Amino acid sequence: MAENEHRMQQHRQRVLKGAAILTGVNNSEVTCTVRNMHSKGAELKVPIDARVPDEFLLYVPVDGIGYRAVVRWRREDRIGVEFTGTEPKPHWHYG
Repeated sequence: MAENEHRMQQHRQRVLKGAAILTGVNNSEVTCTVRNMHSKGAELKVPIDARVPDEFLLYVPVDGIGYRAVVRWRREDRIGVEFTGTEPKPHWHYG
């Protein structure tokens, strides 16, 4: 199935949720905004100069969930991710 066909099958809910990309490197994080989201992934808006690894934990405080994420595309200040699982909020994160 072509990527565009697959994307059209997923209903994307527009949201504006504050989130943090947790890299695990020295407990570092990048603040971002979740622009749209569905059960399999999300589109994130990040600072244009942010260094975001290919895999990370996306913690969304209003959901109280950490989403294991893999980057599928990058365009300027936007990143598309696929969720590969969930986990509880890391104990070291303040949010």
